Amino acid sequence: MRDDYNQFIGQIKRKTGIDLALYKEGQMKRRLTSLYEKKGFKNFNEYYQMLDKDREELFEFLDRMTINVSEFYRNYKRWEILEEKILPVMLKENKNPKVWSAACSTGEEPYTLSMVLSNFLPLKDIKVKATDIDSNVIARAKLATYQEKSLQEVPTGVKNKHFYKHDGFYKVKDEIKNTVIFKRLNLLSDPFESGHDLIVCRNVLIYFTEEAKEHLYYKFSHALKKGGILFVGSTEQIFQPAKYGFEVVDTFFYRKI
Repeated sequence: MRDDYNQFIGQIKRKTGIDLALYKEGQMKRRLTSLYEKKGFKNFNEYYQMLDKDREELFEFLDRMTINVSEFYRNYKRWEILEEKILPVMLKENKNPKVWSAACSTGEEPYTLSMVLSNFLPLKDIKVKATDIDSNVIARAKLATYQEKSLQEVPTGVKNKHFYKHDGFYKVKDEIKNTVIFKRLNLLSDPFESGHDLIVCRNVLIYFTEEAKEHLYYKFSHALKKGGILFVGSTEQIFQPAKYGFEVVDTFFYRKI
């Protein structure tokens, strides 16, 4: 079974460029075993033969192996820290910040970022880059249409200002939607642009191995300008920030030294 999975890892890497070996094995294996068993396959080898031939099934596999759980203003208190403590200092020095939402999933995070930035800057001056490995979720993010449960932590004033209701769904208004530029990017293997003032990467690092996390912390550090901020998720504290050229600004916020 282990050899079967290792062979599958190699086949998927050759076909898609995604290296499953960099994800925690137990979690990934359980998720994918449950998927292929539901499809009626007995092992990873049988499953791959089907993925190799069927593009729709390959897309479903990619959707399952990525973790797409998101909501607006997730862990609201952290966004308050961003708004009250981090951005006022950043924007005093630079009214045109380079901002990146990494592993943006279905778009809640980059749209939240834009909404928070709009409290400081005119919308025409806001540009948020948003990337994810999964083309399917990027397509959904571009629709900017959400169920009510995604807005549980959104303050009423923000909800009234930046959303409208249509056919039972909440849609992000165009003026916010137009500030976000989506593109596909593999965090682990693709190069990063440099010179960012703020990188937000939350609730994805927990799924990677320790080696993959280290690799990413170095990459994020190089992608930030001096004084730039990395904002991570509430289970993703960096225990040796100085090793990667960071200092702690607040819980889950790290400044490049």
